[in-house]
Amino acid sequence: MKGTSTGRVKQAKACFYALGSITTRSQFGGYGLLADGVMFGVIAEDELYLRATDSLEPAFRARGMVNMVYSKRGVPITLRYYWVDESLWRAQDELVGLARQAIREARLELQVKMDTHGRLRTLPNIDINMERLLWRVGIRNVYDLRLNGAKRSYLRLLQQQRNLGLRVLLSLGGAIAGYHHAALPLALRSELTEWFEHTMVLLSHGHTPGIKGLMKDLA
Repeated sequence: MKGTSTGRVKQAKACFYALGSITTRSQFGGYGLLADGVMFGVIAEDELYLRATDSLEPAFRARGMVNMVYSKRGVPITLRYYWVDESLWRAQDELVGLARQAIREARLELQVKMDTHGRLRTLPNIDINMERLLWRVGIRNVYDLRLNGAKRSYLRLLQQQRNLGLRVLLSLGGAIAGYHHAALPLALRSELTEWFEHTMVLLSHGHTPGIKGLMKDLA
């Protein structure tokens, strides 16, 4: 799927360059599209979808945009991302305007989450340095951490800093479960340790699927 979308990623980066630093990350089997770290769209199977919020959804629907449908383990899930058709690609000013609104709304949602879902430093094992690392990979609050889970959060950190060890994974697992990393329940410690050892073997020997593939497997 990703191989068919690289051209569209380049097109999107060229189109939205004025909206911030445009980067991508693995998302929904394709690419999440971010502006200064805020995700506002997805590119999958060579198509772009803009992220909607409660206030933006009516405008997207009024224009005839349709939802992205993502298959998770064979089950179709309708997402709040809306398809950009070729006519909208040709209306570049309108497209950039919609993307700008999507970015603004996404930033507001992030702030609301920060206010309502708690600072990461309120959790066990998360100090200021760990909070900063998590912020850099888009995990900004307790809600984000729990949504990603310990394994996926660890892989996202590993993309930025490759020398992270087992203790970081155990700390993330403990933060989510409410335990100091040294006092994890045996079952949870064993599960995380076994996964860590298996993952390190795969990555150290250069086996596929790599970090992005491992993240996809956890989706």
